[in-house]
Amino acid sequence: MFADFAKIFIKSGKGGDGHVSFRRELYVANGGPNGGDGGKGGDIIFEVDKGLNTLYEFRHNHHYKAESGQEGGKQNKTGKNGADLVIKVPEGTVIREAETGKIVADMSGENRRVTVLKGGRGGKGNQHYATATMQAPKYAQPGQKAMELNVTLELKSIADVGLAGFPNVGKSTLLSRVTNADPKIANYHFTTLNPNLGVVDLEGGKGFVIADIPGLIEGASEGVGLGHQFLRHIERTKVIIHMVDAASVEGRNPIEDIYAINKELETYNPDLLKRPQVIAANKMDAVFGDTNEIIEKIKAEFEPEIKVFPISAVSGKGVKELLFYVRELLDTFDDAPVVFEQEYDPFEFQDQKELPFTVEKLEDGLYSVEGPRIERMLGYTNLDSEKGFIFFQNFMKDNGILKELEDLGIQDGDTVKIYGHQFDYYK
Repeated sequence: MFADFAKIFIKSGKGGDGHVSFRRELYVANGGPNGGDGGKGGDIIFEVDKGLNTLYEFRHNHHYKAESGQEGGKQNKTGKNGADLVIKVPEGTVIREAETGKIVADMSGENRRVTVLKGGRGGKGNQHYATATMQAPKYAQPGQKAMELNVTLELKSIADVGLAGFPNVGKSTLLSRVTNADPKIANYHFTTLNPNLGVVDLEGGKGFVIADIPGLIEGASEGVGLGHQFLRHIERTKVIIHMVDAASVEGRNPIEDIYAINKELETYNPDLLKRPQVIAANKMDAVFGDTNEIIEKIKAEFEPEIKVFPISAVSGKGVKELLFYVRELLDTFDDAPVVFEQEYDPFEFQDQKELPFTVEKLEDGLYSVEGPRIERMLGYTNLDSEKGFIFFQNFMKDNGILKELEDLGIQDGDTVKIYGHQFDYYK
């Protein structure tokens, strides 16, 4: 079963605690400290597996935890490091922080293996704390806490060209003709459920990857039907082929269909409309001659900005010319695949827990919260969204900020200033 979205919980291993122990030797009444260090906790690592093409496995297993480091031992023995946990995903998987939607890693291009969460450092044993004045320390350092994160996994197809169109316009037929893909082909009035990818081989060895994206209906950008599946798979494509029924077999209006699809693309991500487009006017085998009134109307509406190719996916007529034109458009791009930049760094988020902050009362009814920990948090949180604001509230609570405000005497309705933002406090 195909799946292109999943939500999971990941947690690295905790660092092992340092050990407290002392040498016990014959004729030595008070041996020195010899407590060993704790082992390092295991990392959470994501790795691309070329043999995978779905996220189905993550529908059943939602929790992934690396092994914790072992406690240090006597005689300066270091605890065993916790084993890393390697999570295999298909190429093209985008990992996002679940609360904010920010990208943690995109498993594409050169990103074949990425450490997303680091295991905690092992604590130091009491052997490290002996001094001239404290020769028998009875304390050791605890292991560093594990990192944990709720993440979403999105599979976005790695394709140069996206084949877009309403159901039953012939996308699967074209894909089966021009590539090695083997999609299910039938007169469906709904849609292909899975994105089918195939490699187009052209003379001269300059082929490209084309994807028959799951079909689209109006409202797709708002999640209607299979819209989000369609849209997430077209995000990496460099060229978009609009496929329409030029014979109007289904009674659809091809011009309205093209505008409808472009409207959904723009609503979902305006950058998608900046990519080159070409129109494949299909089903010419059902048209008498080389053109018809529909073809002429499509050309009059979109050319010369968008070139129109009358084709027949069944007979192959016009297909070669279409493919070579698409190759020309691709030649204007870098060959490297589209890879999304990291927006959320879990290590930075973990490190910020060590950063200071200050909470102070400025005057009656007015309080201030500042510090690098707060400033960093605001840098990756969208306070205008409901999820972002809930994340912000949890951050204030988890870091003890709300308690400090309460200790200073804050009352319902008082104002809290945080780096240009003002909030009314209510318990």
